Formats: sequence, C-alpha cells, structure tokens
Amino acid sequence: MTEGKSQSEPDGVESVLGELDDLTTKNDKVRVGDVLDDFGGRSFGPFIMIPALLEITPLGGIPGVPSFLAAVIALIAVQLLFGKEHIWMPQWLQERAVESKKLHKGIAKLRGIAHWLDEHSHGRLEGLTEGMWIKIAAVVILLLCATVPPLEVLPFASSAPMLAIAAIGLALTVRDGVIMLAALALAIAAIGGGTYYYYTSDEEGSGGGMAIAEPVAYRIPA
Repeated sequence: MTEGKSQSEPDGVESVLGELDDLTTKNDKVRVGDVLDDFGGRSFGPFIMIPALLEITPLGGIPGVPSFLAAVIALIAVQLLFGKEHIWMPQWLQERAVESKKLHKGIAKLRGIAHWLDEHSHGRLEGLTEGMWIKIAAVVILLLCATVPPLEVLPFASSAPMLAIAAIGLALTVRDGVIMLAALALAIAAIGGGTYYYYTSDEEGSGGGMAIAEPVAYRIPA
C-alpha cells in the first residue's frame, strides 16, 4: 500500500472497487483486516458501502453472509454515531476472509452500476453529509442492519436494506447530499417494506408455506 493511497480519500465507487480489486491480486484470500488497513483510516463511507454492495452480489446468497456483513456495518455505524475518526474492529473479526476469486467476481458484477453511480453523483448539498446528518445516517444504518437477520430467511429480501445502506455509504463517500436524501427515503421504504414482507410471508406460511407444522397432540382415553 502506497503512502499516497493511504492519505487520499476515494472519489467514487469505481475507485473504491478498484482498490478493493487490487487486494484480490495480492493473496488467495482477502481479510477484513486488509480492507480495514486500506480504507479504515480515511473514510467511513467506503467501509459502509463495500459490505452492503457485496451482499447484493452472489456472495450474499451464501447462508449467514448477509447477517455477518450487517454485523460488520453495524459496528462501523456505532463508531460513526459517536464521532470516531478511525474504524476499529476486534482482531477475530479482522481475520475473517473471503476467497480472492469470489471477491473478484463479485466486484466485476458491480462495475457497471459503479460507473453509473459515479456519473450521477456530483457533490451536491455537501452540508447534508456533515455534522448532525452523519449521526442521523448512522442511526438509520443501525435500524437497517437490524432488519437483515430476520429477512435473510426470505429470498433476496435482505438486499433491500443493504441497497439503502450502500446508498448512504455512497453519499458519505462522494459527499453528495442529494444522494443522502434519496438514500434516507430508500431506507424508510426498505424498513417498511421489509417489515411488511416478513410478517405477511409468515402469515402465508402459517397456512402451509413457511411455518413448520406442529405435532398433533393425541389424548389417550382414560
């Protein structure tokens, strides 16, 4: 990692993915600690955005991965809420890793959307990505993370809150207040829609869909 890279903040999604892809060329696996070393001292935005974007790729289809990524994001959001300047993570979490080949494939699938996002983010209303707005964003991220574990049991449902989290991370990365407003609106929709989807799916399951049939109790005649 060069000194210049460690001091400059990424200016868009493509630059974030580019640096992340560089990590895949150095080892067979990419550790959470490797990503933390690369981004953690510069900006919270990329480290919020990266796990959320990865959940939307095929990596998010691996059981347990969405909840793990949500836990990582929640830990970062707590530190963002309390105004920490650098991201901290426990050593055991830093040692968690993903195969470089799988990560590279996931990044490749995000290149197109990354280019589109960079073209439509212009650093507008930067005041909405500073001060109290950062704390509001952190609280919203925590709420979204809390919805991921129960939604993980439903196909693709956890991608909605993760998309909203990725949008917030993008807003913080490129300092675009318009994207922040859109991300918060998306977050409200994701929380409301996810809650509705979860409970209506559960109700439908009680008729033979998701619910597990309870054993029938038989009374033995006296």
